[in-house]
Amino acid sequence: MSDNHQDLQGQEGRQLVAAAANRLAERGYGQLGPAIPDLTQSENLNRYIREYFRILLNRKGLILSITAACVAIGAFRVLTVTPEYTSTLRLQIDRTVAKVIDSGATGPAETGDPEYMRTQYELLLSRNIAERAVSELNLGADADFLKPRSFSLVGTLMGLFQSRPANPSQASQEARDRAAIGVVLGHRAMKPVTGSRLVDLSYTDPNPGRAQRVVTGLANAFIHSLVDKRFEANAFAKNFIEDKLKQLQLRVQESENVVLDFGQKEQIIQTSEKSSIAENNLAAANTTLSVLITERIRNEQLWKQIENADAISSPQFLNNPVIGVLRAQRNALVTDYQEKLETFKPSYPAMVQISNRIKETEHQLASEVETIKRSLKAAYQSTFNQEQETKKRVDNLRAEVLDLLKRSIQYNLLKREAETNRTLYDNLLQRYKEVDVAGGIGQTNVFVVESANLPGSASSPRVLRDIGMFLLFGLLIGLVAAIALEKIDDRVRSIEDMEDVTGLPTLGIIPKLGSERNVEAELFDVRSELSEAYRSLCTSLHFATEHGLPKTLLITSASAGEGKSTSSIAIARHFATLGMRVLLIDADLRKPSLHEKLGVDNSNGLTNYLTGNATPPETFQKTSVPNLTFMSSGPLPPNAADLLSGSRFLSLLAVGMEAFGLIVIDGPPVMGLADAQILSSAAAATVFTVGAGKVRKNAIRVALKRLQFARGLVIGSLLTRHEFQRGSYGYGYGYGYGYDYGKGVTGQVAGAAAQLAVADKAA
Repeated sequence: MSDNHQDLQGQEGRQLVAAAANRLAERGYGQLGPAIPDLTQSENLNRYIREYFRILLNRKGLILSITAACVAIGAFRVLTVTPEYTSTLRLQIDRTVAKVIDSGATGPAETGDPEYMRTQYELLLSRNIAERAVSELNLGADADFLKPRSFSLVGTLMGLFQSRPANPSQASQEARDRAAIGVVLGHRAMKPVTGSRLVDLSYTDPNPGRAQRVVTGLANAFIHSLVDKRFEANAFAKNFIEDKLKQLQLRVQESENVVLDFGQKEQIIQTSEKSSIAENNLAAANTTLSVLITERIRNEQLWKQIENADAISSPQFLNNPVIGVLRAQRNALVTDYQEKLETFKPSYPAMVQISNRIKETEHQLASEVETIKRSLKAAYQSTFNQEQETKKRVDNLRAEVLDLLKRSIQYNLLKREAETNRTLYDNLLQRYKEVDVAGGIGQTNVFVVESANLPGSASSPRVLRDIGMFLLFGLLIGLVAAIALEKIDDRVRSIEDMEDVTGLPTLGIIPKLGSERNVEAELFDVRSELSEAYRSLCTSLHFATEHGLPKTLLITSASAGEGKSTSSIAIARHFATLGMRVLLIDADLRKPSLHEKLGVDNSNGLTNYLTGNATPPETFQKTSVPNLTFMSSGPLPPNAADLLSGSRFLSLLAVGMEAFGLIVIDGPPVMGLADAQILSSAAAATVFTVGAGKVRKNAIRVALKRLQFARGLVIGSLLTRHEFQRGSYGYGYGYGYGYDYGKGVTGQVAGAAAQLAVADKAA
């Protein structure tokens, strides 16, 4: 059994055991066995690997067929193709040419950018190089060289419809040259040596000597083309520079004459000084004006501070020595007056004399203050006048400088143009001399490092390598085709497919038997894998609903031939062998088959009861299995759906549940019929059977929707005809599995089922 299937069965078994343990605990039977440890689920990667391995096993015939066809085609091609030989030489491509003189080259200096080497590679593989090599080697005249190397259907057809040229001799030569160029282009190759400036150039040809000769011709054509390109560039540059020199010589003479005439006309004399006298005077005047403005502002502030001041407390007054002396005298007189006032009256002559002297001193102070005010105002007025005069001078000097600049603009332009023309003429003359010298030196930056070898063995075909490539190609195509067909085929083949489509739990998995094995014999053999599979299904039915095993159970499928009839017999037989009274009803009134499998008569059955021609006991038949009663379909009616939709079928189920512990109904397929929907709504539960590889996913979806619309309770799905070897599951039924009920999950599931059956019977 594979990991995936073991995980699925293990999970299902643990769920069944847990449910059984809960139900037995509720009924007082205690704990069921030891706890079952959780098993690790398989990772998605393992699942994908197993899925693709299953596809390989399923489609191995297709893969091997495609691979064999590709190998056969490859072997035929390898054995019929003409052997070819490859000759190789190695070139060194430098980025620059060694210069004899500085700036002697006419092209741009090459740098280390990758675009340069890529350009050289493309030039080496260009059609021009091939044309040059064909012309130098005269390959167009070699009939053996133009011979087809392999049969080409397209080339043959194009040759039939190609028009003939008007001039046969000339046109045929041109056509042969074009054909030779095409052959060279199709069989030459270039491979750069990584991390170096080396290039391997190779050519493949059926003749080893010709291969060596052609690859050498290609290398020489490439080198000669580079040399010719430099010669052409130098010749063109020399002629171009010579014409430009003549033009510049005339321009230099004209520009110098214009400068001289303009200087004489405007009286402009060029000196070595950087600035003129007018500009120096203007700068000096601006400096003086700045000083005067600063001094005028200072004098103006001093004058405004004392202009309306009456007191002598201002710093301008206090710092004056005359005012200081007068203030000291006045203070001394005032002090003397106050001292004598205590002795003499103010009218006393001495007191009057002191008072007069005080007034005289105050008058002198007022006069001195006024003198200081006038001096400050005069200083302010003087600096103000000087400022105005200096401003006028600055304006005059500025006008003179502007006039000089205006007159010098045109002069400077003319002079600069003359100097430029002279510089251009000198540089171009020097360049002309260098190009003239460099034009006679033929150099290239491409060198042959290793000459072309004469191949001693064929480079193609390589039998083992080519057949191996066709083998790998065939395997790849086969794998792609197998996976594509597997993805296109939407039939249900595995448990995962069925659960993805139905969304229902899997109640059981029934293996597919070989053509040499008999189903009836396998069902009677309790050791067979088929019996064990149905035993596992019946165990799952005990826990399919919250009430345990359903009393009435419908077995149906989407289409015919999916194993529902066999499953109905197996389920009924299993529960009958456990001691439960079971009624098996063949409700497929379109194409019944249970009476043939059980070997009983079908003359009296369900249709007789539904039409009122018989009672249920009259239609019941005993089987070889104890406790199993069978009710056949009876004669086929024209209106099966009408009979089943009546009340008599519901009455049959109601009465049957009183006499039987389980009623198993073998119903018709869902698709195309209404019978299964009617039966599903009447039965307590429905098991949906899916035949592996038998039905498509869309049919299953439609069938389940129809059952859902009929309000039928579908408790799970049953996968039949499952090829476990094909699906890479390896289910593992057999002797070692079927009777080990006391071990592992399966033993606990069986034990739970047995205990629960006894408990149900006792209840």
